[in-house]
Amino acid sequence: METIILAGGLGTRLQGVIGNYPKCMAPVNGKPFLAYLFDYVNQQKATRVILSLGYKHKVVIDWLEEQDLYFELDYVVESEPLGTGGGILAAMEVAETDDVAVLNGDTMFQVNMKELYAFHKSNNATTSLALKKMHKFDRYGVVNADTSGIITSFEEKKFKEEGLINGGVYFINREAFLAKNLPEKFSFEKDYLEKFVKEKRFYGYTSEDYFIDIGIPTDYASAQEDFKTIFK
Repeated sequence: METIILAGGLGTRLQGVIGNYPKCMAPVNGKPFLAYLFDYVNQQKATRVILSLGYKHKVVIDWLEEQDLYFELDYVVESEPLGTGGGILAAMEVAETDDVAVLNGDTMFQVNMKELYAFHKSNNATTSLALKKMHKFDRYGVVNADTSGIITSFEEKKFKEEGLINGGVYFINREAFLAKNLPEKFSFEKDYLEKFVKEKRFYGYTSEDYFIDIGIPTDYASAQEDFKTIFK
């Protein structure tokens, strides 16, 4: 399994807590958040990981040079911010497999990747999203899907009693993605997912597994406690 991790984020909302670290290097119980993502993808049998780096990339690269990893590692570095889509595109251009897993570098969603991949292939999807059911939230947009799993629309962020959110874990068909002739700099969510959802080739896989997005201080604090149990 080839996996792209988007690890170029600034972590603007966390800078008061973590300083000038890139978000993926935010310390959780003495280890960078990225170390836990590596543990997760290793458990999921990743064979190659491609990091999409940007802000403070040297901090990440210096840390990587000290690590003993169980998978092949490569990385691409943005010379300027390319957006979530541009980060995926840059990494996808050095990927080698037909269907590539993609993870957000500030989110832990412990989806069974083997099951997600099987779902992706069985539907001949161009992109499959791991979805998480949430209650009473306004921080995320909602993903709507029909009974067969085809994603039909995306809703803007607003308060919802409950709904499915994009959990930041994907399988993307590399050939189909590159065939879109996307620009170098773009938003994966706005300029790819929302733009092409009408083609009905995107599928949603709902998972009840553990999910946290450390992008705001309260959830970053929650990760400190949660990970003591999850990653013993």
